[in-house]
Amino acid sequence: MPDEPWLRSLHSDTGYLLYRIGLRSGQLFNAALQESGLRLRHYALLRFLATTGGTPQRELSARLGHDPSAVVGLVDDLERLGFAERRPAPGDRRSRVVVLTEDGRTFLRDTDETCRDVTGELLEPLSPDERETLHALLLRVARADSD
Repeated sequence: MPDEPWLRSLHSDTGYLLYRIGLRSGQLFNAALQESGLRLRHYALLRFLATTGGTPQRELSARLGHDPSAVVGLVDDLERLGFAERRPAPGDRRSRVVVLTEDGRTFLRDTDETCRDVTGELLEPLSPDERETLHALLLRVARADSD
């Protein structure tokens, strides 16, 4: 990494570093998922659905931090692949919940190792203890952001 003054200035900004690492993480995940035709946003939605019994589509954008129209497209893509489906919401036939299908669960199981490898590549410069500390700190920031 060149020792340019402008680069030192940028690298002194934690927000910028998080942004850069986020970009790199997205690039690595998207490359790993490329063969499946999915992207990191799809994977995040599938991961979220795996923790719920179904989520109203309108809640997904708030929970995942995506524009509602983007979520519609992501769910459409996942439905086409058979990884998720929209079902009538219990007690409200006008509303739809998005549910992970068995094929979606299988896809997640099949990609778990690949995604762990991506994270390992991204965090390769850190020791296992440093990775654990970083994760705990990021989790604290993420939780504060969702309050």
